[in-house]
Amino acid sequence: MKPWFKKEIVVGLVLAVFVAALAACGGGSNKETAVNEGADSENLSIADIEAKAKTEGSVVSVGMPDSWANWKDTWADMQSKYSLTHTDTDMSSAEEIAKFEAEKDKPTADIGDVGIAFGPVAAEKGVTQPYKTSYWEEIPSWAKDNDGHWVVGYQGSISFLTNTKLVQNPPQSWEDLKNGNYKIIVGDVTKAAQAQMAVLAAAIAFGGDESNIEPGIAYFEDLAKKGRLSNAEASLANIEKGEVEVTLLWDFNALNYSDQLGKDKFNVAIPKEGSVVSGYATIINKYAPHPNAAKLAREYILSDAGQINLAKGYARPIRESVKLPDDVAAKLLPSEAYANVKPVGDYKVWEATAKTIPQLWQERVLVHMN
Repeated sequence: MKPWFKKEIVVGLVLAVFVAALAACGGGSNKETAVNEGADSENLSIADIEAKAKTEGSVVSVGMPDSWANWKDTWADMQSKYSLTHTDTDMSSAEEIAKFEAEKDKPTADIGDVGIAFGPVAAEKGVTQPYKTSYWEEIPSWAKDNDGHWVVGYQGSISFLTNTKLVQNPPQSWEDLKNGNYKIIVGDVTKAAQAQMAVLAAAIAFGGDESNIEPGIAYFEDLAKKGRLSNAEASLANIEKGEVEVTLLWDFNALNYSDQLGKDKFNVAIPKEGSVVSGYATIINKYAPHPNAAKLAREYILSDAGQINLAKGYARPIRESVKLPDDVAAKLLPSEAYANVKPVGDYKVWEATAKTIPQLWQERVLVHMN
């Protein structure tokens, strides 16, 4: 089973991907009815969904393994609260959608977790069913499908992870990063979604967006010309050995590394000028053998308890109203660190832009690297 921070990186995708108990189980919410627009158009209360889910007895997920974003606690809660057994097959976002489509006549999976860019893809392929949950109005507009075919459960922003033993003044901004004298690892921009989002984050900081990546390319081109970019792999082992000085990572990856290696030795910062925020979204299989269990799982993921479970895995909850326990909040950066982060405005535009990045990176950045 892959470490959760490698779920999308290892498949080399060029697309970016980049939770309170229910009212019935004492999660601090008075909500009683979800905006349920499932494939059968039933208008069910959460109590109805819960009862039907218990009858189904099981929930089968894809791309939601125990090791990713602390899903293990959510699945344990689903077992203890609703007597639902759980199994998962880890796979990439694209593989999840392909599985839903290929198995429509003999479906095995109920729910998946995909990079936000793949939510619209799944909906367009007609393999999802809508379900808005009782927390719908608290989800930012950028983080959900209007009809409920996909909804982001947790978010991430590109950050700097700095080894403070090697860099005495860890960068807090893109300007700081540019003016340093240390090596920087971006990752494989020709393939990895996280690395491409780092380029977009730099573009956003200097006036660009998903349709204009030039400021980001120019920024890293300048660093490459100065010999500041490293080809080393941004692995936990390399970081621990001191081979990496500053690495550009999703904040949940950076915070995870920092916690494992020692917060006194590693600094995590969201660049002050700006960064990009993205997330992962649940999709419910249109042909799910346990559709109500899938809906109940989405409901729980977005509840306070479910959001707290994700935060324990360093993933920032999508519902900003959730009050995290002090020990869990301490795992994350303060909310003010995200003042200048921006979501991708149009993922169709970003998809087209992302396809141009590998060649631009080769022609303008890699050519200057040893």
